[in-house]
Amino acid sequence: MAGSQNPAATWCFASVTTTSDDRPPMHSLPFRCLSIRSACALWLLLFVIASLPAAEPLAKQLEVVLDEPAYRNAHWGLLFVDLKSGETIYEHNRHKLFAPASVTKVFSTSAALDTFGAEHRFRTPVFARGEIEGGKLKGDLVLRASGDPTLGGRTNDKGEIAFTDSDHTYANWSGDAGITPQDPLTGLNELARQVRESGITHVSGDVFVDARLFENAEGSGSGPKQVSPIIVNDNVIDLVLKPGEVGKQAEITWRPHCSVVRVEARVETIAAGGKLETFVSEQADGLITITGKIPVDRPPSVKIHEVTDAAGWARSLFIEALARAGVSVDSKPSLKHPACSLPTMSGYAEHKQVAELVSLPFAENIKLILKVSHNLHASELPLLLAANQGKKSLADGMKLQREFLVRIGLDVDTISFGGGAGGARADYVTPHATVQLLQYLSTRQDFAAFERALPIMGVDGTLAKTVKPDSVVKNKVHAKTGTLVWDNVLNDRGLITAKALAGYMTTANGQRLAFAAFVNGVHARDGVDSKRVGSDLGRICEIVHKAR
Repeated sequence: MAGSQNPAATWCFASVTTTSDDRPPMHSLPFRCLSIRSACALWLLLFVIASLPAAEPLAKQLEVVLDEPAYRNAHWGLLFVDLKSGETIYEHNRHKLFAPASVTKVFSTSAALDTFGAEHRFRTPVFARGEIEGGKLKGDLVLRASGDPTLGGRTNDKGEIAFTDSDHTYANWSGDAGITPQDPLTGLNELARQVRESGITHVSGDVFVDARLFENAEGSGSGPKQVSPIIVNDNVIDLVLKPGEVGKQAEITWRPHCSVVRVEARVETIAAGGKLETFVSEQADGLITITGKIPVDRPPSVKIHEVTDAAGWARSLFIEALARAGVSVDSKPSLKHPACSLPTMSGYAEHKQVAELVSLPFAENIKLILKVSHNLHASELPLLLAANQGKKSLADGMKLQREFLVRIGLDVDTISFGGGAGGARADYVTPHATVQLLQYLSTRQDFAAFERALPIMGVDGTLAKTVKPDSVVKNKVHAKTGTLVWDNVLNDRGLITAKALAGYMTTANGQRLAFAAFVNGVHARDGVDSKRVGSDLGRICEIVHKAR
């Protein structure tokens, strides 16, 4: 048997007797005895396992982030809930109020989606007011604004709304803002083409834009301020600067072009590593000037200038689009929309409709708002709610949003909103109310459209660069971001008033969570800025993801 022996062990025999009455005695039962060497190895292994620290509870891991020196003066609110069971995974100040910044958009887009539906399409018609004889319209063309936020200017070849991770509306505050390649005048060009196909070749009267759908309002949040029923290229002019040779002027291009606006640039190209400095101003005669400096090693930089009269701007662009389509107009473009008498809403039935632009499904508008945190379009949502009920004001729209939140079971007396975008001083919510809304949304038939509209961590939109490319939560978190920074004039630095994240997570074991994470009152100093705080929100997501 020697050839089959295990050299690391020996075989022994012992006589074992049982006292059980129903089992016979067992003699000479073989058992295996470990050698001293194997026994030592086993005990060493057991000792090492016993010495390993147990995985820290989730709360302890999260406290490491919450208690960092950067947040000594800040306030945190966190809530993570299992979507299926409703079990609370972690909570911290769930019922306290926090400034949510752009997480406000989750509330405004939800109300709008409930009202209009994911498949709703904006319809922007053009009417001929007068007789058409021999191709000549003896009267006016009237474009009736529908509130379409993009007016065909962002539609890509796939029939979707295009976006860049950092939208052009943030260009005056963000160094990496970009513009989409689509022609922002596509919608107006299409309307002009249809007018020509209707048989009109000349308009002897005027061209008007009916922007009475709702009252003009001021948007909350950075970016364009004027919220109007007519929007062309977000009612801004894009100014793109490209550095030249050091000491020479930078190259300037701009869009959309219109004869009532001229652009002059006096921007010097400076040595590599220098600071980008630009200043944009408008003169009374439509002259826009941009001055400053741009480093030679900097990629093209986008700046924007908001037009002062949205209806006048759209009217001028439409007149020129008509000319390109072969329709001449006796009246000329102008910076201001001319005073005019427009048909009553019921009176449009008396006039011939000669064109209509139909938008992409409303879900695409929601996607643009949430992916890039589009303040202008989000500010428009309460006004669209109001217009849908024949009302006009922001206050009317916010009351309708309140009715929606009450209907789905939120305690609206615990929250406060002053607008749809997230920059109003009255905007405050609780993590509890936010997660309640997210839980409700997950039960809707159009939930897939809503979740697709949210930024994806590590992939796109405002979450594209929140975590590293190899992060465990890349593509595992769909959530709305929020950032609100005020100037701390006293100390000549910023105060990160709010940084927020709310949405859905898939954990390491496949558990689906709804969550809200807010931090308010972080001093921007010692290397701490909004991007750093955003990265820490990403760290929190990583911790929860791994722990579940």
